Amino acid sequence: MKTILVDAWNTLITTNGVDNSMKELLDQFPNPKIIVTNANAEEQRAFGMVNLPYPLYSMNHHPDKTDPYYFECLLKAYDLNAGDIVYFEHNTDAVASAASSGIQAYWFDKSSRDLKKLKEFLETSL
Repeated sequence: MKTILVDAWNTLITTNGVDNSMKELLDQFPNPKIIVTNANAEEQRAFGMVNLPYPLYSMNHHPDKTDPYYFECLLKAYDLNAGDIVYFEHNTDAVASAASSGIQAYWFDKSSRDLKKLKEFLETSL
C-alpha cells in the first residue's frame, strides 16, 4: 500500500489551522500519511504544526525539500522505496525535487485549493 506524503504549510495547514476538508478527503484513503515540512521545532510551533492528524517529518532545513537528499533521507527513515509513495505539494521546486528522486509528485495550487483535482490525482496514483 502506497504512503501519501502531504505538504504541511500552505497545503494541509493554513493560517486557519488544518484544512478540515482536505483532511476529510485524505481520510477517505486507508493509506498511511506523512506530513512533510522544512520547518524546525520553533517554526513548527509558530505555524501551528502541533497535534496533527498524521506523523510529521522534518529535517529542520538541513536540507529543505527542494533538495532530493531530503526525500532520500525520508525514504530511509520510513524504510520505503520511491515507488511506494505519492506526494502533493504547493512548491514547484519541491515537486521537482521529489520527482527527481523517483517519487510521483503532484503540484497543489494553494490559491485555488482544488480538492477535486487532488482527489483525482490520489485515486489514479494509489
